Amino acid sequence: MRTEIVFGALAFWIAAWAVNEWLVRLEPQNRLVARATRLAVPLLFGVTILVLWEGIVRGFNIPSVLLPPPSMIWQRILTSLPVLAADFRQTFLKAVLIGYVLGCGSGFIVAILIDRSPFLQRGLLPLGNFVSALPVIGIAPILVMWFGFDWPSKAAVVVVMTFFPMLVNTVQGLAAASAMERDLMRTYAAGYWQTLFKLRLPAAAPFIFNALKINSTLALIGAIVAEFFGTPIVGMGFRISTEVGRMNIDMVWAEIAVAALAGSVFYGVVALIERAATFWHPSVRGG
Repeated sequence: MRTEIVFGALAFWIAAWAVNEWLVRLEPQNRLVARATRLAVPLLFGVTILVLWEGIVRGFNIPSVLLPPPSMIWQRILTSLPVLAADFRQTFLKAVLIGYVLGCGSGFIVAILIDRSPFLQRGLLPLGNFVSALPVIGIAPILVMWFGFDWPSKAAVVVVMTFFPMLVNTVQGLAAASAMERDLMRTYAAGYWQTLFKLRLPAAAPFIFNALKINSTLALIGAIVAEFFGTPIVGMGFRISTEVGRMNIDMVWAEIAVAALAGSVFYGVVALIERAATFWHPSVRGG
């Protein structure tokens, strides 16, 4: 055990904690300074975790086959960029994005149809709640058998995982407009489609974007898990399952880091679009 490394990491953690406590109590008047402060807190917290991780692994001589240090993972990322880029392209750019667009888009369209049909609302929504509860490890092998081993089967898994959250949230959002607001639209002799586009869809926007944000993480999880059940020799899920068998744990963590970064950026883009589209909502104005 190398106590100096462990104590150094702990000292850095305590110092960073104190700095973060000071930052969160600041109330800068300048908008740019306030935004920079909000960004600095999570960045410093993330760096602290990495330093603590590095110090514990090296200080206690933990074998890399159990938990590699961040420096080893970073080195693996730098030396495996072509492989990581191919896996990212196969899993994220093909399966995740295509399945996400198809799943969310079809869920939104079906929600509009359900809103027009009480029969579908009573018959399809309970079925949707049932299907949304199915585990991905149960449906992934079936869809791989149906659509083959390439990315279309993974996109199909993503469609199934993202369809019903979008459907349920959109239906709930369409019912969010109050009775007084609907009566006002009828007073103006507004038809169904005018009421839908000018009142009900704007009122449902927070619900729809909530589904989009939830699906941004579900899509990546579904695609990676689906690759465990059959895929060409490329893809994040394929690489993780293969390298675990070879005991190359640093490569596994490199894939996890790329997936986490891609998922965070994807979620952040959706959140930024939400802020721009729902600037009128109290939650956005308050932020």
